[in-house]
Amino acid sequence: MSGDPKLERIAKGNALALCATGTWTASFAPVLERMVADAEKLAGTPQSIFIDVSEVAKLDTFGAWLIERLRRSLTQGAVEAQIAGLSANYSSLVDEVRRVRAAAAVDNDPITISGMLEQIGRAVAGVAGTVAGLVDMLGAVLAAWFRVLVHPRSFRLTSTVHHMEQVCWRAVPIIVLITFLIGCIIAQQGIFHFRRFGADIFVVDMLGVLVLREIGVLLVAIMVAGRSGSAYTAELGSMKMREEIDALRTMGFDPIEVLVLPRMMALVLALPILAFLGAMAALYGGGLVAWLYGGVQPEAFLLRLRDAISIDHFIVGIVKAPVMAAVIGIVACVEGLAVQGSAESLGQHTTASVVKGIFFVIVMDGIFAIFFASIGM
Repeated sequence: MSGDPKLERIAKGNALALCATGTWTASFAPVLERMVADAEKLAGTPQSIFIDVSEVAKLDTFGAWLIERLRRSLTQGAVEAQIAGLSANYSSLVDEVRRVRAAAAVDNDPITISGMLEQIGRAVAGVAGTVAGLVDMLGAVLAAWFRVLVHPRSFRLTSTVHHMEQVCWRAVPIIVLITFLIGCIIAQQGIFHFRRFGADIFVVDMLGVLVLREIGVLLVAIMVAGRSGSAYTAELGSMKMREEIDALRTMGFDPIEVLVLPRMMALVLALPILAFLGAMAALYGGGLVAWLYGGVQPEAFLLRLRDAISIDHFIVGIVKAPVMAAVIGIVACVEGLAVQGSAESLGQHTTASVVKGIFFVIVMDGIFAIFFASIGM
């Protein structure tokens, strides 16, 4: 067939010419791939290389990509392969393929002290920018909350209840299961080590204080950051990609008041409930293991737990929950609203939301630990 693609190799002295003819489209993909691969292997080391495409009857993006790939592979050192005979219709197509597939220049600059300092400065500036974005979002949320207090009818109760269901009630099974298992593990490890000293019963003290003050709320906050924080970022990011947030602004609605505030309220209300349920599940799991593995009777466990803990331990843990929830919500919403118009950007910001959320939760837990220690709680 006259339309079948061909690639003829013509060598004259130190010059090499490759003449392409026929139809170079995706319909002939296997044939074209094989011809180009053979031409790359048999090119040799000529002083000049020309790829003549003047006889090409039809060319699409696939064919243009193969021609550009052939030109790149034949370019050796100072010898650059040239494409000749391109018609005006196909010249722009090859140029576009060349531009898109342009290889990034490899940075071979030596590592210097100034370069390292520049990288450190950029990292510090990035952290400062992140903190500034969080503070800006916090201010916007507080402003929206004050507007709701002034005009209560503008509060999105239905949206808040919906997000409350998603964040709280649907998360109860997994939260209770994981905290129950963590309580079991803490009790088993405590009994295993305390048994060497004949102090099995002290595992109750350790379990009660650890779960109520630290592990309960911290573990639940980390799970919420991974589950609900990522969901918030993905939801807002998808809306940003589809320009729904711009549409809200065009209609005169404040995205912070419509989208962010209900999610924040749901998270702030949900996390204390989840932290309480998680702490109870962990204590139950620890008590079960202490009974079955350590021989501590349930009555003795409860009596020891009553003496080991106080209401202060519960308050210390539960006070952290709303603050951690606010941090998780702010981070998630900031990352969601920062998504650009690509799926890659959505994935990057969702990952950043989870990582930053967990990081700031741990930082806040450390700050609370120092604060409560300083006031004797």
